[in-house]
Amino acid sequence: MTSNVVVRPSGRSFSTDEGETLLDAGLRQGVTLPYGCRDGACGACKAKLLCGEVTMTGSWQPRALSETEAAEGQVLMCRAHASGEVEIECRGVVAEGVIAPRKFPARVASLARPSDDVVVLRLQLPASERAQFNAGQFLDIILRDGTRRSYSIANAPHLAEQVELHIRHVPGGRFTDTLFGKAEPALKERDILRIEMPLGTFFLRQSNRPALLLATGTGFGPIKAMVEHAIHTADPRELRLYWGGRTLKDLYAHDTALELERQAKEAGVDFTYVPVLSRPAPEDNWTGRTGHVQDVALADESDYSVWQAYACGSPAMVDSARRALVERGDLLEDNYFADAFTTAADNAVPHA
Repeated sequence: MTSNVVVRPSGRSFSTDEGETLLDAGLRQGVTLPYGCRDGACGACKAKLLCGEVTMTGSWQPRALSETEAAEGQVLMCRAHASGEVEIECRGVVAEGVIAPRKFPARVASLARPSDDVVVLRLQLPASERAQFNAGQFLDIILRDGTRRSYSIANAPHLAEQVELHIRHVPGGRFTDTLFGKAEPALKERDILRIEMPLGTFFLRQSNRPALLLATGTGFGPIKAMVEHAIHTADPRELRLYWGGRTLKDLYAHDTALELERQAKEAGVDFTYVPVLSRPAPEDNWTGRTGHVQDVALADESDYSVWQAYACGSPAMVDSARRALVERGDLLEDNYFADAFTTAADNAVPHA
């Protein structure tokens, strides 16, 4: 039994097959709905049910959809199944013509350890393939049993001879343990992985609005890609990056960010990098900004209403920044783009 779904305010529509979620059905038919983890953990695919009936199946994180939001008619498209005719309100639907994801074999070109708990993994695609993606999107590594691990692409599309990933170690993680040599067989150079890309709707939009970039941890990776793309295209807008960690070692690519700032200045691009530490260690000898990235950003600008905001990293930062910017009246939801990094363990925690 099929159902028809209409998306407001875009007017796009698609049909769902029995057992198919709204998100899977929309993506299958070329309606690029906003999404992130696809596992009920991040809340990026949240939409409001305007009319009709849907059934939520499986589990989801309360932070992705709270009981209050559910009572107000909000649903997660990665968990919602339509019954009959349905209308939803979902802002941020991406226009037609986005790059369709494809599966490739990829060879491990190099592994570097900029810090104890981060690996920079570079993957080489087959000679006949060139990666196509938008700066900020992610890919899936498909494990032998078909399960997937998602990682943001940390280089701009014009630098796509290889694909760069910044991966933090998750103790006990099936993939990251092999990446960090904590499980056998350890991943090594020249090993072959299977990937699917590009995925996700977190990418730098074409706009005249200045861009506020917020990152924690390896959330720096896709933001780095956005800045590289902006420098390459001589983007005329202002870009301001706040990258936060607890201590200086958490800013594992601090020198890279400083180099991007230098390159931007040389290219005439208005890019500023503001490093932020929440708990600097005595040995850091830190004299820079302290606190949480979203709080420091809010302190630096009294009104972000003409800006776009891009936030990537911990779910706590992404949610806090959204609440602060939207509730303060600075931003409409349409101008806030986010990618909350969740782990397989996070996604396994069921809705209470």
